[in-house]
Amino acid sequence: MSLIDLPEPDADGIYTFPQALLQAHHSHQQLLDARACDGDTSVIDVTAPFTGDRFLIQRPEQADRPLIVLEPHHDDLALSASGMLLYQARPTTVITVFTRSVTVHRAARQQYPDESSVSTLRAAEAQEALRVFSARHLQLGHADARPPYTQHDPAVLNKVTQDLENALADLGDGELLAPAAVTRHPDHLLVHEAAKRLGCRWLWEDVAFWSTYGLSVDDQQLFRERVGDSLTEEVYDITPVMLDKFTLLRLHASQLQPDTALYRPLRYAWTVAAPLRQRSGRPRFAERFFRLEAS
Repeated sequence: MSLIDLPEPDADGIYTFPQALLQAHHSHQQLLDARACDGDTSVIDVTAPFTGDRFLIQRPEQADRPLIVLEPHHDDLALSASGMLLYQARPTTVITVFTRSVTVHRAARQQYPDESSVSTLRAAEAQEALRVFSARHLQLGHADARPPYTQHDPAVLNKVTQDLENALADLGDGELLAPAAVTRHPDHLLVHEAAKRLGCRWLWEDVAFWSTYGLSVDDQQLFRERVGDSLTEEVYDITPVMLDKFTLLRLHASQLQPDTALYRPLRYAWTVAAPLRQRSGRPRFAERFFRLEAS
């Protein structure tokens, strides 16, 4: 899809962006369907486990350097960093730490009432999304934090760090990527600390969650005060794959309903891209990453 066809959540479109995004995604799906019918084998089928909705997505070509992603929960990579991977794919292994969960949208609670059913559903969503990248997926089996949230337990941090170290020992060389812990969620702070202990220097911006994505001004301020000048910012243009990222978000439909509510991460990606847009004059969407300076 050409850039001119992408909706923008600007002054004119701030209220119409959610529906316009769905319409653009529908047109994108039609284009992919035509390519698949013409024999394009890079276009593959994916299905959202919660809704049963079928989508098409282009499998990205992979570069050579392996990547190992350390994510707190099953949807964190998709929310914050999947656009970069769609645009600059690499042989990827994803290690998800907190895979025992009770977190689903209220629309799914009756059908998925307990930890076992929710955890199975969320794992299926993640595995379907990661299939796009031909990614290996490891699940550590820790239980996610439950409200009311408190600071993470140092003993759990030590255990997670050891579990991650054991998993990494079997994976060989690969660049580590982990959350920057912009959000104050204890699971994100814990995985961030564990990743730094293990030598991770590349971090993605993990702001808020589905329902408040990009609105956590206090989190951003506290994050800047916490990290000071220890991080170097990187912004990746994801405009060419923005609608494919939306497909990945729709695979995690158990976490937010209806489909029009899924716009928030892409609304935020438009905000992140402001410097790119000012230079080029074109609508752009982007994701933000950080490099940790050597101490």
